[in-house]
Amino acid sequence: MRNPIRSIRFDASAQPDAGARTTTAEWYADPKQRFKSGFWAAQTGRAEIAYEVDELCVLIEGLVRLTDETGHVETYRAGDTFLIPNGFKGVWETVEPVRKFYAVYVPSKA
Repeated sequence: MRNPIRSIRFDASAQPDAGARTTTAEWYADPKQRFKSGFWAAQTGRAEIAYEVDELCVLIEGLVRLTDETGHVETYRAGDTFLIPNGFKGVWETVEPVRKFYAVYVPSKA
């Protein structure tokens, strides 16, 4: 039997939890937990990151700066869509408070 079509509406009016430094709302995860999507928000800050997933980001609001291990810098603003690939290492800076939609693919362990 076929799986019925079920769409997930990404609500652009989604807001962070009041007073929270970060908010994550997972709106979808497949049964094997390898593909996930939802909403994420954060206040300003800086974090060193080492990705073990592929993540597609769609910024609804805010400004972020990614710096890779070699020092290459990319800046993303509200309206931008970008991918952070599995294996990326560097720094994520939330320069202005951010709201984003995300879709994450978790590769299988070999």
